Amino acid sequence: MTDTRSDIVSVVERTHSLAAEGAIVGAHFLGRTAGFVLGEEAIVLAAPTGEPHRVAVHGGAILSTTADAERIVSAGDDGKLVATDVKGYSATLASDPKRRWIDHVALGPDGAVAWSAGKAAFVQAKELRELEAPSTVGGLVFLPKGFRLAVAHYNGATLWFPNAVGAAPEKLEWKGSHLGVTASPDGRFLVTTMQEPMLHGWRLADRQHMRMSGYAARVKSFGWTVGGHWLATSGATQLILWPFQAKDGPMGKQPKVLAPSEHRIVAVACHPKQDIVATGYEDGLVLLVRVDDGAEILAKTPGDAPITALAWSADGLLLAFGTESGEAGIIDLA
Repeated sequence: MTDTRSDIVSVVERTHSLAAEGAIVGAHFLGRTAGFVLGEEAIVLAAPTGEPHRVAVHGGAILSTTADAERIVSAGDDGKLVATDVKGYSATLASDPKRRWIDHVALGPDGAVAWSAGKAAFVQAKELRELEAPSTVGGLVFLPKGFRLAVAHYNGATLWFPNAVGAAPEKLEWKGSHLGVTASPDGRFLVTTMQEPMLHGWRLADRQHMRMSGYAARVKSFGWTVGGHWLATSGATQLILWPFQAKDGPMGKQPKVLAPSEHRIVAVACHPKQDIVATGYEDGLVLLVRVDDGAEILAKTPGDAPITALAWSADGLLLAFGTESGEAGIIDLA
């Protein structure tokens, strides 16, 4: 086995390549335009054809980004939260009064935005709400049902209803440092990434714990396949998918393991309409992996730097990738 995958079907020739001129830390689509988030100051907007457009959005490092259909929302060490649209227009949504780093951001229903600075988590909907977490916030996610935010932190996570003034937030406890958080699309499970090479989860109906281990490195990238049937994760030399179809989720079950390689997977992105996962490796390889049977398609050959960003367009016809060295591309699968 070699990581070039020269003997499998390839879509490499469908790539529109560009140089982002900076390390890429994230990617998002606004329609058919990809936004490549740089580690410092800027977002590069690019369509499958045409010249890329660089937009300055922060006065320093960009620490976290997310997006919806209309905007990319970025958080920076300049203490600002900024929204950028497809035309490159940027507007500041919030500024931290203490000029603290804004290091996590999440988008919720009806345009709601959540962000964190140190131990403080904020939600801006009709009014600005604030929650003091037990420790520095490690991650944020809105749950899919009701207006509720999950906040990951040391020794667990907190579930918060920002509009329920006076109601005590619910605590989900598990010892250790929780550095990222995601909720299943049906709202039944909450999963956090740990400082250790493992995941921890809770079944929210009864707070039952779920431990998901066996990784070679800390899990930094994860995503839900269409319908929320599988949780795809980085952190190993194979694509690890945890089953969430049954009422007990992955409890007592082994993960599905696909796309073995000599190098670790460092980024994953799940197709929005099909059971396909884009997997990016530390040697720059990108594969499209079909969940049902493990079939692979070569999307990018290995390069000089790890994959640091992967994103699908909403229709699943475009895939964007970015690397630590600033190499970027948009693959047209139509």
